[in-house]
Amino acid sequence: MEIPLRAALLAWLRADPALAALNAVCEEAPSRTALPWLAIAASASVDWSCKTAAGREVRVALELHCRGDRPDAAAGLAAAIEARVAALPRGQPGFAVITAQFLRARAEQRGESRRAILIEYRFRLLAE
Repeated sequence: MEIPLRAALLAWLRADPALAALNAVCEEAPSRTALPWLAIAASASVDWSCKTAAGREVRVALELHCRGDRPDAAAGLAAAIEARVAALPRGQPGFAVITAQFLRARAEQRGESRRAILIEYRFRLLAE
């Protein structure tokens, strides 16, 4: 269920008009894409089954890369990403999203006015 969740999440994020400013929404860091872009930095899953259905708890880390000298340079994009993830439809092909929970975020300034914002979530899924 981890791989289908990743695919559903990327498709859902790509379809959001509020995220049209992103040059890419992809599964890993793009090699030749201008900033800003968003990628899945990592994911991991563990069993979350119950008596009647198979399940997984999946943790996903999204990483936003952008440019800006001010600390709030990407605040609008980060807020739009968080809102879109929270609105992910619960019914997905092959599984249901039981919970989607924000875990933490981390922002850091990198060289040449680059910023990286890591946003982590926990999804609990049950197979249909």
